[in-house]
Amino acid sequence: MTNSPTDTLWGHPKGLYVLFFTEMWERFSYYGMRTLLIYYMIKQLLYSQADASQIYGLYTGLVYLTPFFGGLLADRMLGQRKTVIIGGVLMAVGHFVMAFEALFFPALALLILGNGAFKPNVSTQVGALYPPDDPRRDRAFSIFYVGINIGSFLSPLICGTLGEVYGWHYGFGAAGVGMVLGLGIYLWGQQFLAPDLLMKKAESSEPAGSQALASHEKERIWGLLAICLVTSLFWIAYEQQGNTIALWADADTDRHIFGWEMPATWFQALNPAFIFLFTPVITALWAWQARRGWEPSSATKMAIGCFLLGAAYLVLIPPADEYAADGIPVSMFWLIGFNWVLTIGELYLSPVGLSLVSKLAPVRMVSMMMGIWFMTSAIGNYAAGYVGQLWELMPKEGFFLLVAGISGLAGVIILLLLRPLKRAIGAHAGA
Repeated sequence: MTNSPTDTLWGHPKGLYVLFFTEMWERFSYYGMRTLLIYYMIKQLLYSQADASQIYGLYTGLVYLTPFFGGLLADRMLGQRKTVIIGGVLMAVGHFVMAFEALFFPALALLILGNGAFKPNVSTQVGALYPPDDPRRDRAFSIFYVGINIGSFLSPLICGTLGEVYGWHYGFGAAGVGMVLGLGIYLWGQQFLAPDLLMKKAESSEPAGSQALASHEKERIWGLLAICLVTSLFWIAYEQQGNTIALWADADTDRHIFGWEMPATWFQALNPAFIFLFTPVITALWAWQARRGWEPSSATKMAIGCFLLGAAYLVLIPPADEYAADGIPVSMFWLIGFNWVLTIGELYLSPVGLSLVSKLAPVRMVSMMMGIWFMTSAIGNYAAGYVGQLWELMPKEGFFLLVAGISGLAGVIILLLLRPLKRAIGAHAGA
C-alpha cells in the first residue's frame, strides 16, 4: 500500500512525526555539542573566558545566520528535501571531526554549513503538511517544538555526562551518532512528506521566480522583518544559557545532593524539561483565553515572552548579591527558578514566531523567510558572545541586570510597534 503525506496518525499527517523525530535527533546532536563547547574550550583547549565567549558567540551566531542561505538554496535551486539531506551529512561529519583537537575550527565550519542547510528546511516542511487555513497548524508546531526539546533535554544528560566524566570526544561522538539517527529517519520517511516547492513547480511547469510579490505580501514581509530585528535582543539574553549561565552553574552554584555532585552540564537539561511540563499548560491557557476572546495576538505574546525572559535574570540577582558577600556557591534552586521563568518566556516567543513565519511568508519564499527568522538568533548569538565577555569584568548582579534590561527593551519595542505591525501583518499582530 502506498503511503502519502495525507495519511494521518492521532489527527495529524504522519509526516509530522517523521519531522518530529528527525528534528529531535538533530537538536540532540546540536545541543549535545553546544553543552560541552564552552567547557571544552576553557578546560581542554585552554582559551581564556573572554576568548571562549567570543568564539562561542561567533559559532552560535553563524549557526543561525547560514539558514538564510540554506533557505534561499532550497527555494531557488535544490528544494527542501535535498538541502536537508546535504545539511544532515555535513553535520554528522562535523561532529565526528570534533574528535581531533587540531581540526576544531574545520569541525565548527562543517557544523555551521550543515545546520544552515538543515534547519530552515525541516521547519518549513512542517507547515507544508497543512492547508493555509488549517487550524491544526499551530498545534503541529507546538508538537514539533516538543520534539526539539526532547533532543535538547537528553543531550546534556548523555553527551554532557560522557564528555565530563569519560572524555570530551565521547560526548562529541555521541552527538554525531544522534545526527546519523536523525538523517536515517528523514530518509526513511520521505514517503510521508509533502512535495516541496520545487517539486510542485516541476509538476506544474511553472517557471521559477515568475510571480512578482503583491503589495500585501510586501507589507507582510516588512512586518516580519521588523519583528525579527527586535527579537534579536531576546536571543542575546536567551543564549547566555550555554555561555555565562553555564559558567555560573559550574563555578558559583552548589551542585551537591546528599554528597553527590551533579555535573554542571545537567543544568542545561532544565529548560527543555520545563518545556515538556509547561507546553500543555500554556496551550490550554491560550485555548481558554481564545474561548473568551482574550487570547493575546502573536506579537503581544512575543512581547510577554521578552518580559518574562528579563524577569528570569532578575531571579538571579539575589543569589549574585549573596555570592558577592561571602564567596560561597549558592543553592541550585536559584538556577531552577531561573529556568522555570525563562522557559515560559520562550514558549511565548519561539514557537509563536515559527508559526507566524509559516503563516505570513509567501509560499514561494517561505524557506528563505524562515532563514531570516533564524537570522535573528544569529545576530543575538553573536552579540551574546560579546556581552558574555563582560562576565569577568562586571559584578555578577550588574551583569544579570544588564541582560534583563536587554530582553525587557525588546518587549517594550514590540509593544510600541503593535499598531504599525497590525497594519502590515493583520490581526496576528494586534493587541
